[in-house]
Amino acid sequence: MKKSLVYLWTGEGAGKTTSALGVALRSIGWNHQVVVIQFMKGWKNIGEYRIAKKLKKNYSIYQFGRKQFVNLKKPAKEDVKIANKGIEFAEKILAKKPDLLILDEINLAAAIGMVPKKKVLKLLDKANPKTTIYLTGRYAPKEFIERADFATEIKQIKHPAQKRILAKKGIEF
Repeated sequence: MKKSLVYLWTGEGAGKTTSALGVALRSIGWNHQVVVIQFMKGWKNIGEYRIAKKLKKNYSIYQFGRKQFVNLKKPAKEDVKIANKGIEFAEKILAKKPDLLILDEINLAAAIGMVPKKKVLKLLDKANPKTTIYLTGRYAPKEFIERADFATEIKQIKHPAQKRILAKKGIEF
């Protein structure tokens, strides 16, 4: 049985979401349908959310998170509930067979127990082979890495924040 290709980006370094969005841009250039589902993120004033109005024919983005940061050691019940709604929503999106589905921060959400790993793996296996799936986020579970067809770990060497340089609009968000 042919399966959907899965690409995974993990690691402590910056650029996991940015890489996935670069592939989204490339895919849109070929008139493909791209859907981004962000877990643990609820900020609307970010570039990848703001661009949706301009790319609405081929690009949609949905967020399943609050504006507040998630406590990675003990996620709030509300955060867990929202993340699981995101998985249910992803199942509905996959039924529409987009060309590219990006599950942004799903690795971290699964690693800290917000969403069951088995539920994510089942989602990947049910996907139509036409749909390519990108998984991003730190601490990718080994099961995700094993399932992925392509896996990259990003290592941070240095970061502007170490010099107290603030995140730049249009670059980091």
